[in-house]
Amino acid sequence: MASPVFSPATVIDYPETDGLPVAESDFQLVPLIYAVEALRLYFSNAVPEVYVSGNLFIYYEEGNPRAVIAPDVFVVRGAPRHTRRIYQLWREPKGPDFVLEITSRQTRRADQMDKPSTYAALGVREYFQYDPTGDYLRPPLQGGTLVAGTYQALPVTTDASGALEIHSAVLGLTLHAEEGQLHFYNPATGQWLPTYAEAELARQAAEARAAQEAEARQAAEVRAAQEAEARQAAEARAAQEAIIYAAAQTRIAELEAQLQALRAAQTGQPPLE
Repeated sequence: MASPVFSPATVIDYPETDGLPVAESDFQLVPLIYAVEALRLYFSNAVPEVYVSGNLFIYYEEGNPRAVIAPDVFVVRGAPRHTRRIYQLWREPKGPDFVLEITSRQTRRADQMDKPSTYAALGVREYFQYDPTGDYLRPPLQGGTLVAGTYQALPVTTDASGALEIHSAVLGLTLHAEEGQLHFYNPATGQWLPTYAEAELARQAAEARAAQEAEARQAAEVRAAQEAEARQAAEARAAQEAIIYAAAQTRIAELEAQLQALRAAQTGQPPLE
């Protein structure tokens, strides 16, 4: 169908929302929020100029507000990080490189049939789908990489616990799905990506440990200073006692000499040497 034609004087409205809920249920909302938060936090610490968002309208044809798509989660490498009302491709450096759809009963047909062609046309390098309830996708975690205009399936592996894993070259992370839970894993560091709340708790715990260690160091320094002061006082007492003892020995020797001289004078005998 041909795109509508707008005159230059036409004021085009690009809505921010379609009035529908962000997610069909908590099953979709929880992994969506986790993915956006975890990826934002990760890229804010790791790489500059990476924009992460979710459920944001992407308009891909200037002048046509019906040319729009709203990925659950998307990542753009090479776009500045700042808050946006909408994402207009003609105003941005580039389109998304990674898209993740949290599929549900209402969205599964679009996620599997309609959206892949749109994302491919926009040059999205990787397209992932995740079914948290395991009702619609087999396996429930799937990913594809763009090759010659279509998505070729990425290999799905399982870990020792049977969890599904797919590595994303775009993110440099591994998507891990197990029992309705989605997490991102960083193979370079061997760490899971936390949410903002988890990162804040970890920061607070680290600060508490650092405060405890600083308090312990301070207490140890006080004890060491007290022990050093006690040693100095003991050494001073010992030195004073040695002086007193030496003076006493000298006085005793003087008294003994005087006593011998007195005896010699009384007996007419010379004092003993």
